[in-house]
Amino acid sequence: MKSNDNSWVLITGASSGFGEEFARQYAAQGKSLVLVARRLDKLEALSAQLRERFGIEILVEQVDLSSVPAIIELHKRLGQQGIVVDVLINNAGHGLQGPFIDHAVDQSLAMINLDIASLTVMTRLFAQDMRIRRRGHILQVASLLSYQGVKHFAVYSAAKAYVLRFCEALHQELKADGVVVTALCPGMSDTGFAQSASQKLTPVLRKVMMQPQPVVRAGIRALQAGRMSVVPGFGNKALTVLTWATPRWLHQRLMANVMGV
Repeated sequence: MKSNDNSWVLITGASSGFGEEFARQYAAQGKSLVLVARRLDKLEALSAQLRERFGIEILVEQVDLSSVPAIIELHKRLGQQGIVVDVLINNAGHGLQGPFIDHAVDQSLAMINLDIASLTVMTRLFAQDMRIRRRGHILQVASLLSYQGVKHFAVYSAAKAYVLRFCEALHQELKADGVVVTALCPGMSDTGFAQSASQKLTPVLRKVMMQPQPVVRAGIRALQAGRMSVVPGFGNKALTVLTWATPRWLHQRLMANVMGV
């Protein structure tokens, strides 16, 4: 059924993977959507499918989220159109596997710009609006790797650690203002991330790989419940407990074996 409120869900990185699945699940709830990504053809194809199936309002925004001025313009443009973003899904991100020294500096900085800088700016702009309204929800997509530094994922795991700790702090800062901030920390998932990150898929990773649907469902439920963070999947939860309960050298060695590095 179509939602009868005037709120919108803004999803970054909506053209594939978790972003596409967030769009599908919120569309099924009847929510109006703002879909943001660089690939316009993918966004338009997805929006056409969802409009036809669910009869919802969808706004497509082709934006390079690695550009802070582009993010500021997006926020300004939505405000001028009277779009009230009640739910912000900061899903856009980039990863790359391999020795840190073997990657060009520009590659590492591209990860930092998208995974940290753009997420921070998006959060700042839309959280301010939510605080004024005293209502809003922000889901930050972190990673299971945010719980520890992982060999051959040095910049990515560090960037996702920022996302997790940033989210934990904002959860406390903004809850009195009626704004919920939740971190989603998925493990290996079948989203196409491994291919884009040139990641080696070991037999263990293939065995524990989750589909996007239950991961996204867990994120939405945690956000609606007002939780600080969520790790989908029993095996992934067990790994976080192991991280807390064992010396760093041990769980880092174990994770390196799991990741095949």
